Amino acid sequence: MNLLFGTRTGVFRGTVEALGEAVRVLDCDRVLRVRRFGPRTYAATRGGLYRSLDAGRSWTRIETPRPEVYSVLEHPVGERLFVGTHPAHLYRSTDAGETWTECEGLQALPSRESWHTPRHRNEAHVRALRAAGEDRLVAGIEVGGIHCSEDGGETWSERREGVHDDIHHVLVDDDQWVASTGDGLYRTDDAGRTWMRLDSGLDRRYFREAFAHEGRLYAAATGGPPNTWDGPRGTDAALFEAADSGTLKPVEYAGGPGEFVLSFTAVDGRVYAGTTAGSILRRDPEGWFGVGSVSSGIASMTAVADPDGEAE
Repeated sequence: MNLLFGTRTGVFRGTVEALGEAVRVLDCDRVLRVRRFGPRTYAATRGGLYRSLDAGRSWTRIETPRPEVYSVLEHPVGERLFVGTHPAHLYRSTDAGETWTECEGLQALPSRESWHTPRHRNEAHVRALRAAGEDRLVAGIEVGGIHCSEDGGETWSERREGVHDDIHHVLVDDDQWVASTGDGLYRTDDAGRTWMRLDSGLDRRYFREAFAHEGRLYAAATGGPPNTWDGPRGTDAALFEAADSGTLKPVEYAGGPGEFVLSFTAVDGRVYAGTTAGSILRRDPEGWFGVGSVSSGIASMTAVADPDGEAE
């Protein structure tokens, strides 16, 4: 089994048996998401969209209507390909990226004119893109909140009431979603109609990603955005776990608190994480330990198998 790591300098690939020997397989602009759908793996980057058909060994660039691609989704697998861009637009292809059509319903939402922040050239981007059933799509906007389509992207409704609008990631399981934001971790049990905070009482509230595996929720947070991470304690981050939707509890981890965990995935029942310093961590029964590293912070990661195998 292999892991792919999306970083500021491209995509790295390593086997779970030798993650200290991971090598760069795609040299590109900053990677925002690396995701696998069936036999295809995608890298959404500030310089465009890339696709691999051989478990990340080689990559081909796919032309998209806008060059800065922040999110990617193939749903249903093998039928429709979606990309979310900067500025915040959503496009759909039914021919594997040869041609694209804009999902204009996203632009028609009442809050659209408020999607901007000085940190991103007074614009926004579609940072998260997930499927939650046969026709339901979920889009998270940085900065602009969470929105939902029940018809495959044609029309959209706002699900931003009660959740912070600086959306970094949305973990989706049918009607239950967990949103990682610039000010808190939120959960909904009714597809975004109501939200509750999961980070009450915590002193760090800037979250990048949450991950669920075998009944346990994993998330990490720091005190503020990247421009605050250069102090003597580094990012001054914390890693949290919660069992069976319980309270988030801090846990010790290799590299903490100076390194901030940005991404998670699972392979063969074990959870892996990537940090701002490029460290690769693994959750063993005794705790979180370093098992390798790459030369740049790991913003996204996914498991892939060789073409004749199955990835988890």
